[in-house]
Amino acid sequence: MRVAIYGRISTTNHGQDINFQTRDLEQFPQARGWQLVDSYLDIGISGAKDKRPQLDRLMADAHRRKFEGVIVWRFDRFARSVSHLLRALETFDALGIAFVSLSEQMDTTTPTGKMVFTVLGAVAELERSLIVERVKAGLRNARAKGRVLGRPRTVVDAERITTLRAQGLSLRAIASELGVGLATLHRPSVPRSKTQEREFGTR
Repeated sequence: MRVAIYGRISTTNHGQDINFQTRDLEQFPQARGWQLVDSYLDIGISGAKDKRPQLDRLMADAHRRKFEGVIVWRFDRFARSVSHLLRALETFDALGIAFVSLSEQMDTTTPTGKMVFTVLGAVAELERSLIVERVKAGLRNARAKGRVLGRPRTVVDAERITTLRAQGLSLRAIASELGVGLATLHRPSVPRSKTQEREFGTR
């Protein structure tokens, strides 16, 4: 099986050394008889950052099917949060890519590892459902208290629109002048006379 390894250290100070991770990461596939095709190492990159060059490259290569397995030293070296880890695992699962974390002893090529992945996925689905339900409950509570939800409607000056129209401005120019969208000018609730309605039918 062709595999890739991923390692990360936040800083090169304080005794951190990427070789401490890569030594174990390189030995694991060798012991399994797997082929190591590439190493993705983010050095001096905080785990909290959304963008990590080597991790981004790894995910792109995963979609290109460059390898069939990914090996990491520890979850927190790979993912910035539990939700990030689960999204990555779901992506790997969809692509048919195995995932191994040495420290947590998770290996999705084994029955136990597959079970752990299934449990993590179920927990993530439960969390998403709870979030959705909390949002819905919050909206229901807000409506019950008489709160108006959504973006406030833009108030337009119909007389100002008529004046600008009389000056020969197009509706697009009027919308730009008033700082509103064309859809707002065409809104049925905008008060206008029959003449204005005929005018608003043209640009």
